[in-house]
Amino acid sequence: MSHLKLSAQEVTELRRLDVAHHLPAQSDYRLQAELGGSRLITRADGSTIYDAEGNAILDGHAGLWCVNVGYGREELARAAYEQMQELPYYNTFFKTASVPTLRLAAEIAARLGGSLAHVFFNNSGSEAVDTAFRLVRHYWTVKGQPKRRVFISRWNAYHGSTVAAASLGGMKPMHQQGDLPIPGIEHVMQPYLFGDAFGEDPAGFAARAAAALEERILAIGPENVAAFIGEPVQGAGGVIIPPPGYWTQIEAICRKYGILLICDEVICGFGRLGRWFGFQHFGVRPDIVTMAKGLSSGYLPISATAVAAHIVATLRDAGGEFVHGYTYSGHPVCAAVALKNLEILSRERLVERTAEDTGPYIAKALERLRSHPLVGEARSLGLIGGIEIVARKGTNQRFAGKEGTAGPMVRDICIRRGLMVRAIRDTIVFCPPLIITHAEIDRLVDTIKAALDEAAPALTALPVAA
Repeated sequence: MSHLKLSAQEVTELRRLDVAHHLPAQSDYRLQAELGGSRLITRADGSTIYDAEGNAILDGHAGLWCVNVGYGREELARAAYEQMQELPYYNTFFKTASVPTLRLAAEIAARLGGSLAHVFFNNSGSEAVDTAFRLVRHYWTVKGQPKRRVFISRWNAYHGSTVAAASLGGMKPMHQQGDLPIPGIEHVMQPYLFGDAFGEDPAGFAARAAAALEERILAIGPENVAAFIGEPVQGAGGVIIPPPGYWTQIEAICRKYGILLICDEVICGFGRLGRWFGFQHFGVRPDIVTMAKGLSSGYLPISATAVAAHIVATLRDAGGEFVHGYTYSGHPVCAAVALKNLEILSRERLVERTAEDTGPYIAKALERLRSHPLVGEARSLGLIGGIEIVARKGTNQRFAGKEGTAGPMVRDICIRRGLMVRAIRDTIVFCPPLIITHAEIDRLVDTIKAALDEAAPALTALPVAA
């Protein structure tokens, strides 16, 4: 396979174009200009990405929580090429559909199991969540309960960047831009034991966090509540793994008041937690599941919203159009690539490998970090995890200064040392491709330890936050 080789002059020009014309996602545009442009990623293979300067970087974040089968899969490129020759595009608006679209819907339904038999296709996780939002409100209207409009989510949740999805998310910095959230959305506490209930009994905290949902339902009035939405594990919130019992209690509360349960599986789906979907790990039965990222391992943009049979039966009985859809819903090329991606995940048993091999291996490897003086907690589930950086061992106290001082510092050292991870405030989070090897896991953990060691003198010179 030939690789793009850029001269120093070409790299300089591309970085100039980046500043002159390109607006990157979720970026500080002043900082982009001050840095003289973005880091250029030019190629990738397996679990490793390469930048224009020739640096090899272990991708501990799987792109953006998404490259589950790893980079360089010729099968996926071939699937796209062959489908483009056969049928590069057609829509699903005019009582039409393409072959790979229908086959993919069936494959997704088979992996979801239970009554989740119907699939609506979108282009991104944000759109999958928007689809769920509109579908749920339409469902309650045709069911004769139009007052059920309110959605309940959690603080610090992330459900996307469109207006509805950002509103459903609980990220206050996102809400400060664009006058969000929109009306009809409420938020309750997140199940963040380390951050919000340090030292509390996990079972008691699970009950308290779940009870917050019931309290809000009663305050709003159950007859006004449409749905509760949550990620099985909060990814962009800082890899918040809920304590045992939390999700079963959440489901019981939803059933008690006849409220729909939506599991946002955009990050957790397709093997991340060692099951095809995160809700399967926690033993709950959602009414709607949103998914994206791992559906195609990020090779092409595609997402899906899975809907339980009882919801679809109500819509069919009522008749009339659900006036919603996207130009690229069920795009045949994206569907063909996603089908091949699911085939690879199944054939190579990557979901099972995560549960039986690499997930336990990374959990054991993290034990090497737990004694570090800067580490308050090192947690993981399957192949997703987080390391909490603290100012005082045995507490959850942070270093003083701008929120997220320690995390970005350690992250930048990791990247310089050849490991891509993400800092969410003062938590280092990782989410590597499911093909990661034991040797690469050791490198990931050892690089984080080395970065903590390197950052320690500068961090310990800072005061402790009050």
